[in-house]
Amino acid sequence: MRLCSKQIISRSTLAAALLAGGIVQPAFAQDETAADDGQGLDVIVVTAQRREENLQDVPLSVSTISDDKLAALGAGGQDVRALSARVPSLVVESSFGRTFPRFYIRGLGNTDFDFNASQPVSLVYDDVVLENPILKGFPIFDLERVEVLRGPQGTLFGRNTPAGIVKFDSVKPKDDLSGFGRVSYGRFNAVNAEAALNVPLGEGISARASGMYQRQDGWVDNVNPGNPQTNAFEGYDEFAARLQLLMNFTEDTELLLTGQYRNLDGTARVFRANIFTRGQEGLNPDFRRDQVAVDGRNEQKVKTYNLSGRFSHDFGPVSLVSVTSFWTGDATSVGDVDGGFGANFLPPALYGPGEIPFTAETRDSVPALSQFTQEIRLESNGNGPLNYQAGIFYFDERLRIVSENYSTLGDPLNAPGGINILVSQRQDSEAFGLFGSLTYALTDQLSVTGGIRYNKDERDYFVARTQDTQFPAFLQNPLGNVSRSVSDDNITWDASITYKATEDVNLYARVAKGYRAPSIQGRILFPPATATPLEDGVTVGQSETILSYEAGVKTTFLDGRGRFNLNGFFYDLDNAQLTAVGGGINANRLINADSVRGYGMEMDAELKPVPELLLTASLSYNKTEIRDAGLTTAACGATRVDTFPNVSLCTPLDPIVTPAAPFAAAIVNIDGNSLPQSPRWIANATARYGIPVGDGEIYAFTDWSYRSKINFFLYESIEFQDKRQLEGGLRVGYQTDSFDIAGFVRNITNDESAVGAIDFNNLTGFVNEPRIWGVEAGFKF
Repeated sequence: MRLCSKQIISRSTLAAALLAGGIVQPAFAQDETAADDGQGLDVIVVTAQRREENLQDVPLSVSTISDDKLAALGAGGQDVRALSARVPSLVVESSFGRTFPRFYIRGLGNTDFDFNASQPVSLVYDDVVLENPILKGFPIFDLERVEVLRGPQGTLFGRNTPAGIVKFDSVKPKDDLSGFGRVSYGRFNAVNAEAALNVPLGEGISARASGMYQRQDGWVDNVNPGNPQTNAFEGYDEFAARLQLLMNFTEDTELLLTGQYRNLDGTARVFRANIFTRGQEGLNPDFRRDQVAVDGRNEQKVKTYNLSGRFSHDFGPVSLVSVTSFWTGDATSVGDVDGGFGANFLPPALYGPGEIPFTAETRDSVPALSQFTQEIRLESNGNGPLNYQAGIFYFDERLRIVSENYSTLGDPLNAPGGINILVSQRQDSEAFGLFGSLTYALTDQLSVTGGIRYNKDERDYFVARTQDTQFPAFLQNPLGNVSRSVSDDNITWDASITYKATEDVNLYARVAKGYRAPSIQGRILFPPATATPLEDGVTVGQSETILSYEAGVKTTFLDGRGRFNLNGFFYDLDNAQLTAVGGGINANRLINADSVRGYGMEMDAELKPVPELLLTASLSYNKTEIRDAGLTTAACGATRVDTFPNVSLCTPLDPIVTPAAPFAAAIVNIDGNSLPQSPRWIANATARYGIPVGDGEIYAFTDWSYRSKINFFLYESIEFQDKRQLEGGLRVGYQTDSFDIAGFVRNITNDESAVGAIDFNNLTGFVNEPRIWGVEAGFKF
């Protein structure tokens, strides 16, 4: 529902108060310079504005992740999803497991599960944007820093950043012989190994080789009575490597060459049929984390490759920087989407668990992906009042996707029937950007920053659906070739002001405009079989723009032993691209809402009361609201009890516009709903305590994260939500300057939370990771 005028005034007043309070800059860092006397907090260095700066001086909402937190998260073999809820306003989830992470910042993200999905959170790895979902899952290892930039980043980073950026910077080659290695062993025979070697080669040349290996046995049993299997799912084997060569030709000229590789072979996300109960919240009593009963295949493979070069030359007043990168890869993932076995047209003993209206096993593959990017920019070098940078950016992507549906009640590749629907997609995208940004110090206390960027995007799309002649009447008819083309150009910008009130207090305010390019969705395995241009199942999301206001205060106290940062923000997202997934058919559909409004606050505190103890805490509140009086979407499939008395149902809470009918979901109005995967509250806390012993110290590190209720879809229902998630970890060990040995536990309370769902067939869901424990040993030189 629309807000009344009093509500608007009230919320505007609240937003203004939050803006007056400032924007948070959480005090975590991966690469920190030790405090002069060892008593105070370390300085946090970030590159959010493409130059190294003290976090407290940056007029931007940025979080980074500490060494201790990365070590704790990584010891158990976790992938990038482990960052979810570990900093304010960040959620990471996936219905594909390790292949396809989906990022959300301040509630803005995309639940789309197709391989051409566009996301409003951009991932930047070593100054290169990774656009496709299979690239965004590239492992995080041998990192110098991890940064989360909240709010629109349209000037320096361009399109598809209206929500923000997750930014990784790897450790670069140095001119000394050094390295490290560490390996952990834990529950489910999990092995996590990481190593790096830095070698000076003389004549200004150095090299760094680093790699990561992770593997885990399956630990989920398949209890399908027709084909029981022990430890069938959740296993994986993954390897990634990076080789860098740094050449300093002269004191002013540098070239960095990088090659990267990833190979993942494992099982896809485990879908679990009917782990929710109609009319009830939460996981039902029949849920067993280590058991599932399915009759379909479950596998996943990803390979990606990268070559890139970064050239820089110092001309004196300015430096020229050129970043060239090429990524390529392929992936395939097949899973039992209905989460069960058989179907309820068979005798009761031959289907389950619960009601399975029909079988659904699908494979999605990327047989070919290539991405080329080129950025050239000029950066000022002076220490005077004016600093600036300007440049151009080019992006080119060629993507092929194949989706297959299987008609069999068992192994889709070997049982009779096999593939009965095949969809082939081809998408070619180009983007161009021209940008400039400058910062000017008006006085020693007051400085202003402004930037502007021109963005131009073009996308050509082709899709075809064919059908096995063995089953000509199965659900859908063949669909002829369908083509779409979209393009747009847009101006994005930002402006900020920073005021140094005292040596320990910085204030800033920022306004920014961001932009997400138009996108196309055509995963048409099950849409209506008509081939008319308006009903072929291919949908287009028009460009969205966001105007965001934020302000912040960054403070230090107790002679540098404490930090407290607070912020407030408010944004309007116009023509918001949303994805309606599931419903009565297993499909994606792009829709545009008139607007989405969001506001909230983020707080961070860090305290080092004594040299041996470090405490951190952070908190975020996000309120999102879809604002479109006529916007509707399909709710969960098959909602009429009188028509389908034996089908598992959900209970929509939104106003019903069109009641459910046989083989058709109810249509509901979603005006006023919050965005999916958008918790109101995220909270974090860590504590580290060390006791000097001999040449080192015995230490303990614990970290806790909490997120409040989330909905899984655009519509709201009693069943498809999770009320809360609380996870904690503990790491205890002994370390010196040369080695570290520790024991660890992740998800120490064994929290069981649903993190997503599938709604077109039954009450299927998927859950978080279980408790894991193990030991780790490492060395460095």
